[in-house]
Amino acid sequence: MLKKGLLTFLLAFLLVIITACGSSDDESSSAEDTGTDTTESQEEGSDGDTYVVATDNAYVPFEYLDEESGELVGFDIDLIKALAEEAGIDIEIQDMEFDGVVAGIGSGRFDIGIAGMTITEERKENIDFSQPYYDAGLILAVAADNEEIQSVDDLSGKTVATRSGTTSETYIKEETEGEVESFPQITEAYQNVIAGRADAAIYDVPNVQYYANTEAGGQLKTVGELLTGEQYGIAFPKGSELRDVIDEALTTLKDNGTYGDIYEEWFGERPEGM
Repeated sequence: MLKKGLLTFLLAFLLVIITACGSSDDESSSAEDTGTDTTESQEEGSDGDTYVVATDNAYVPFEYLDEESGELVGFDIDLIKALAEEAGIDIEIQDMEFDGVVAGIGSGRFDIGIAGMTITEERKENIDFSQPYYDAGLILAVAADNEEIQSVDDLSGKTVATRSGTTSETYIKEETEGEVESFPQITEAYQNVIAGRADAAIYDVPNVQYYANTEAGGQLKTVGELLTGEQYGIAFPKGSELRDVIDEALTTLKDNGTYGDIYEEWFGERPEGM
């Protein structure tokens, strides 16, 4: 009985060893397979970073949603796509209200901002800008039948509408005697002027002229002289290495005529000297 029990024990022991060896080999094989799959997956996903571009969603003709296609279009959109191609980088465009672009770039939430953003000393405290890519300025607009207001000198005690968070809002507060009324979208400011709820509006020249000539149906007009000389810049978080990359690409597009082609498509003429 003892010999028989010993034999049974030895057989059971050998079976355990064999099973353990088999499990070890299987686990090793499984680990090797998993390691290979992980490596291949990392290689497939290593095409480079995609940079997030923040832009406005209602600043015609620089960036706006096309009513027919539902797509974001405009001068800034075409320009940033051309710049990304020239620089060899991938971008993802996110549209939002203008205030969100300024705040998001300043906080580092977004990599690039292009939204008809005026270069100012105050913004430069939190944002790095490219070289200027568009020369702009502010202008005064009133209802088409308004003959009382001819310049900013006539704004004392008047309600002047504009878009919140913009240089035009600052201008009204600091340079006129009018009462500023700010809106999230500039079209709201224009509509209030046309409806008689505001006496005038002050905003960037190209947008005012575009709206007056198209959407306003002849109910809005510009008066007075160009109020300020401003320049738009592409925005980056402080210290971003992308600034130099995009700046170099912008210089190239200006030199090879691509910038002039995009400009002419949206504004009907080529910029001076290009």
